[in-house]
Amino acid sequence: MLCSSVPSTFRAVSGRHRLLATTSFPSVRRVTAATLCLSLAVSCGLAGGQEPAVQPQKYELGPDSLEQPGVPRGEVVGFTLDPSEVFPGTKREVQVYVPSQYDADKPAAVMVFQDGPGYVNPKGNWRVPTVFDNLIHRGEMPVTIGVFVPPGVVPSGDDEAMDRFNRSLEYDAVSDRYSRFLIEEVLPAVAGRYSVTDDPNLRGIAGSSSGAIAAFGVAWHRPDQFRRVFSTIGTYVGLRGGDVYPTLIRKTRPKPIKIFLQDGSNDLNIYGGDWWVANQGMLSALTWAGYDVEHRWGDGGHNAQHGGAIFPEAMRWLWADADRAIPAAISDRHELAKVLDPAADWELVSEGHQFTEGPAVSPDGDVYFADVPKGEIWRVGAAGQTELFLDGLPGVSGLMFDAQGRLYGVLSRAGQLVRIDTKTKEVTVLAETSCNDLIVLPGGVYITDPRNRRVVHVPLDDDGNSGLSEDESPRVVATEITAPNGLITTPDNRFLLVSDSAGRYVWSYRIEPGGTLAYGQPYHHVHLATDETRTGADGATMTRDGYLYLATSMGVQVFDQPGRCHAIIPAPRGEQMTNLVFAGPEMNVLYATIGGKLYRLPTKVTGIAPWQPPVKPERPRL
Repeated sequence: MLCSSVPSTFRAVSGRHRLLATTSFPSVRRVTAATLCLSLAVSCGLAGGQEPAVQPQKYELGPDSLEQPGVPRGEVVGFTLDPSEVFPGTKREVQVYVPSQYDADKPAAVMVFQDGPGYVNPKGNWRVPTVFDNLIHRGEMPVTIGVFVPPGVVPSGDDEAMDRFNRSLEYDAVSDRYSRFLIEEVLPAVAGRYSVTDDPNLRGIAGSSSGAIAAFGVAWHRPDQFRRVFSTIGTYVGLRGGDVYPTLIRKTRPKPIKIFLQDGSNDLNIYGGDWWVANQGMLSALTWAGYDVEHRWGDGGHNAQHGGAIFPEAMRWLWADADRAIPAAISDRHELAKVLDPAADWELVSEGHQFTEGPAVSPDGDVYFADVPKGEIWRVGAAGQTELFLDGLPGVSGLMFDAQGRLYGVLSRAGQLVRIDTKTKEVTVLAETSCNDLIVLPGGVYITDPRNRRVVHVPLDDDGNSGLSEDESPRVVATEITAPNGLITTPDNRFLLVSDSAGRYVWSYRIEPGGTLAYGQPYHHVHLATDETRTGADGATMTRDGYLYLATSMGVQVFDQPGRCHAIIPAPRGEQMTNLVFAGPEMNVLYATIGGKLYRLPTKVTGIAPWQPPVKPERPRL
């Protein structure tokens, strides 16, 4: 790091002392209610330029923030963005900086600033047009168009009523809404006027306070569009869930993002969290996960003084490698370093289907999967060729083999459990039941029935025939789950794991003699995407050492035996993941049904199928 180390110190917070485990500055601060109110007023520009009683270091603008002789100046123009589909009712004036070196025949780099007007002000702390003029002139950053976007306001339409201010809604939320707004509405409007690049490595984004978390969130959700982030006094706290970012950074497969962080030890400490601690948590998480990250810590408050002073330096660092793609490196400490090679990526196996589900691996190594609406079962041979295996099965979804190579499936439209002879393609109905997915074990089949909020069991004999009498229905063995979906067992086939697509947990049950279930608990804690009320937890698969791989709306979530999520592997952009299975000669290739496609991902782990001999995993660390 370019920032020099300083000693750790004690710091007073609301009368209680605690030790900062990260580097700090040697001054001690006491935060009182009056100081908090004053800090908020200063940050919002409402306190007439007053500063807290304890004066932090003064930060002065350098020559790069001042107009220099002989440096050609760009121009700032504006346009009205109205209406917005992502944020209905908002109307905003967007400003655009165009450098003098701009050439319409050469697409320019682009950098988007949140709270745009403050960054354009020629007498303010940022003075972005002047800084860009100087750095572009000296070749210290590429020819870059700046886009300055204010937060949205929905007018009340009544002089006696207050407008609705969208700033926190747009900026603080850990969702992709604001990134959609920029990508689908702002950038096309800019591109209609100027030639800007679509290379994400030449797209930067910046913000301060809530604008900072917004900037990071855009790159986090859409690294295919933005990869360079400048964040000052970032609001990575619990205003709208932003405090989850350090956890997600540590668990999620690293993304190709380069980020510069700034904060000060006298930043806000209020109901939503401690900004100073939160920014250090972001730095720790980004460093641990292997990101290219730089920082500057100071002793300033919640204002733009320090950030404005270091802005030119940050731009030089952020754009220094503009001619190279930003890598997505996995640090040796990251949980996924044990799972994936850094270069491993999802490979498309088959496409053109309507909605894929139920991947299953056969004892001979072939992978089968279903196209639910079309009623088709497809097969991927060991050599990788894909072919239609069987059609005429409307609503076919869950598929699984037994050790004898018999294929079982559920037909959701007909409400049937069926067995399929892979040689003759004969289909035998084994039971009538509302169904979604299944798992086949020695002695029986468990089936999820989300419509009726239950799991049922159908006993099987050694020949794969139903053990139910003609007038007997499948036996209900669990009713606690709101929307039971995918099923898998632990490697020893002792515990049945059932996902709840409407809840936050995967349930765990001990399998008893005769197929009954005991001691059900909401066990594996599933991460939920912001703006979602359902985890989308769906199909699952298992490794020989007892790690659960679960398909969710956030991608593959990887859990240890005690039910803790260690890692998240995002799905290909814009696709809904439904189910998973390990296959391949070494059972180390993860297949996933995603949207209307089948993908695979090579891994370093070894999966296990329920039809394989049971394995007792090692005792986990608790």
